[in-house]
Amino acid sequence: MRKQELPNIVSREIWLDWLRVTACFLVILTHSCEPFYLGGEGSLILTRADAIWVAVLNSLPRAAVALFVFASAYLQFPLHYSTGEFLRKRALRILPPFIFWTVVYALVWGEPVQNFKDLLLNFNYAAGHLWFVYMLVGLYLIMPLLSPWAEKVGKKELQVYLGIWLFSTIIPLIRQWVGGPAPVIYGPSGIPNAAKFPLWGEASWNAYGVFYYLSGFIGFLLLGLYFRKFVGKLSWGKTLGIALPSFLAGFAICCGGFLSGVWADSKGIFPIEGPVGLAAIWEGPWLNDTLGVALMTIAWILLFRKISSGGQFFNKILLPVSKASYGMYLCHLFLLVFVSGWLREALGTGLDGVLGMWTTPVQMISAAIISFVGVAVFCVLVQRIPKIGRWIIG
Repeated sequence: MRKQELPNIVSREIWLDWLRVTACFLVILTHSCEPFYLGGEGSLILTRADAIWVAVLNSLPRAAVALFVFASAYLQFPLHYSTGEFLRKRALRILPPFIFWTVVYALVWGEPVQNFKDLLLNFNYAAGHLWFVYMLVGLYLIMPLLSPWAEKVGKKELQVYLGIWLFSTIIPLIRQWVGGPAPVIYGPSGIPNAAKFPLWGEASWNAYGVFYYLSGFIGFLLLGLYFRKFVGKLSWGKTLGIALPSFLAGFAICCGGFLSGVWADSKGIFPIEGPVGLAAIWEGPWLNDTLGVALMTIAWILLFRKISSGGQFFNKILLPVSKASYGMYLCHLFLLVFVSGWLREALGTGLDGVLGMWTTPVQMISAAIISFVGVAVFCVLVQRIPKIGRWIIG
């Protein structure tokens, strides 16, 4: 058996499995932090200590979604087969589980009839993490267009495009600097968006500025291409020399940006409460098209690329979890919401909790770990159900 399995393990990009599993945990950690700044009228932070814990523990995992995109691009881009075959394989891989869990969320959370009406236009906002699938489908649709160029692009040319993209990640910070606190506008859904200060070709009647088409997740697509084609093996010294400063700088931008917004709005007085649009502004430095997230993503990639060997733990535990990670992403909120609520009742909140100032971080980390383990076991087992498992988990 070992001799039969060994070639499969050797041929796999083992470090991508580690990256994918870690990214899945980071997503769950991100969502385990949300109850500590989202609540009340929409936004609620009980204490100064809670604000700091949210800033730290919700900044650390912010590269999670970008890592998922990178992994997909690294393996799929440029295309290995025809456009039709590529789209068919990707559709069969991601759409059936997405449809299944979308229906489950619509039936369980909120008012089912209205939920199904809303699904004609967008995802269920009660399961907000499902936005990821729409974005991923968009990237898959554009990959065939860019694939011929990706096959021929040289290193310096790709570095230029990555440099332009990296500059675009600074634009949200520039908007905040030149425009001050952004007013919040609400769409028909009630979901808030901060109004953007127009830059470089943008205006009230035109959102398509000069950097529009090279910003956002397209950069992580190019990053996957760059690492696959042009980045060879790096020593530990060079890896850490790039990864540590990148991660610390990215973390400082995300953490400091969140805290600066909270301090400005609270004026040092807690609890601070307001509409959900207030939290949307605080989250600005955490968005996936920002510099802090890009820098931390690059750091994570460099570190994971140093993983080169498998073993029994990889074979028996990590690899099955990696294969089930898409389903874990889709369904984890069901368990996380329950676990997070149970921990808050058991341990209390804020400085009045049973662990004092440590109550909040213990709840965040414990909720993430318990939910990750529970949903991993569930998804791995369901995925093994003959004929139907892959349609539910992916």
